Amino acid sequence: MSNVVSALQGISYAGYVQIQEMGLQGMLTLRGDLSMVKTAKAVKAAIGVEMPALRVINMTKGRGAAWMSPDELLLMMPYASAEVTASKIRKLLGKTHSLITNVSDARVVFTLTGVGAREVVAKLAPVDMQTLKTGEIRRTRLAQVPAAFWMSGDDEITLVAFRSVAQYVFDLLKMAAKPGGQIGAF
Repeated sequence: MSNVVSALQGISYAGYVQIQEMGLQGMLTLRGDLSMVKTAKAVKAAIGVEMPALRVINMTKGRGAAWMSPDELLLMMPYASAEVTASKIRKLLGKTHSLITNVSDARVVFTLTGVGAREVVAKLAPVDMQTLKTGEIRRTRLAQVPAAFWMSGDDEITLVAFRSVAQYVFDLLKMAAKPGGQIGAF
């Protein structure tokens, strides 16, 4: 049996912003009617957070729910508990029209830390980073690939992308965070 490893095995880069691949992260995609009380109760029971509002991520103790679209959530939990959590949500939703998929091994997670974190992302994504508040999530593109990111702290951004483009995303972030490349826009 093979060992499970993260996309870039914890690679990091220290530019004017610190970039860190965060290792294995449990992630589920939940598709369904997010306005149903039953869906909100299932998310709360399985993840431990309230249903997120439009473009919001609710996180506590490494577990969270992120609004991705009107009928989609990204649920996060420790990697080892992803399958158990998926089974629990399926059971709680019963015959409710929904889809729960474990996407843990198809994603990579990066954290950008430092006062220039907003600027690094602003160089690569068509998002007004100046107005992005802690707990807000954006699903967009980073250069030429899809990505989602949120302000996970005052000077911290968490970014999720497809595992298949992990090295490309890391290289983009690294290039944007090179020392001396600060624009000073924020």
